[in-house]
Amino acid sequence: MPSRIRSVLLCKRCQTGYHVLLLLAVLVCSSCGKKREHPVSFYHWKTTFSLTPAEQACFRELGCKKLYLRFFDVDNESGRPLPQAIIQPFDASLIATEYIPVVFVTNRTLRGLSKEEIRKLAEQTDGLITEIEEKNGLPPGKEIQIDCDWTESTRENYFRFLTLLRENSGRDITCTLRLHQIKFYQKTGIPPVSKGYLMCYATSDPSENTTPNSILDIGLLKDYTSGIRQYPLDLDVALPLYSWAVVTNHLGKIRLINGVTEQDMDTPDFIHLSANRYEAATDLFFRGLYINRGFTIRVESISPELLRQARSCLDARIKKEYGIVYYHLDEPFLNTFPIEALR
Repeated sequence: MPSRIRSVLLCKRCQTGYHVLLLLAVLVCSSCGKKREHPVSFYHWKTTFSLTPAEQACFRELGCKKLYLRFFDVDNESGRPLPQAIIQPFDASLIATEYIPVVFVTNRTLRGLSKEEIRKLAEQTDGLITEIEEKNGLPPGKEIQIDCDWTESTRENYFRFLTLLRENSGRDITCTLRLHQIKFYQKTGIPPVSKGYLMCYATSDPSENTTPNSILDIGLLKDYTSGIRQYPLDLDVALPLYSWAVVTNHLGKIRLINGVTEQDMDTPDFIHLSANRYEAATDLFFRGLYINRGFTIRVESISPELLRQARSCLDARIKKEYGIVYYHLDEPFLNTFPIEALR
């Protein structure tokens, strides 16, 4: 073959290889920039269950298949575990969905319990869940979720409770996980559940003035999820759709008022200091809390951009498919987010 023809053929092969590589690069880049979509569901965390038309419409538009409904809390104020804030009878036909019972158990409830007391707690928890389902015409679901911020001192009792609850109910038991329980899982332990729900909110102490947003601190989220691929449980994530006001008195003590927005502060009763910070200009009752003149108020909320950053961070770290549960289904907060921002 003449050298000229051979060189032309070699050039064509080079061009073909170049085009293949270019195509692969384009495909990779486009897949990186593509927004991952996740199954979406919601928490409902009020003692009275009702849904406004706007809440129902949002639920349907997002194609939600599940509603995580807080049934009751368990606390220990009188020396023994007792249910509190039991959900009132409700109309389950309000929306066509699978209702997942959620029970919040305080960490102090688990301290010092004997094995027999833990067994009774698991039986009574399962019994009350079944009772609430029957009263409201709900079939027994496949899943029960337990919400508890356990510690090293209560880990053994909590894990035993979860195991016994699964045995009593015959259902899948899932539980919530805080960020520190993911980052330090070798120390906090792996709960005996079928799935964990990573709570990506209330990420830091609201009394700390150094955090940009104690509801959701992206820097802290990135730090605490850096090793999430090593976590041995399947995970879904819970993301926030709420706001609150951090009220600080003259002694530096704080109180939280849920549901406050910056629009609520646009009155003569408050002086705008900077960004999201305000000062009470007079003595007043605000959302049921008496506030003295000079108290400072920091309003923290979740914006569509902050939510996008959180999802981007999680997408980069969690390679498996995962669902998103928003906390929580409440019209005033839903109005802040376009439907597309929640998909």
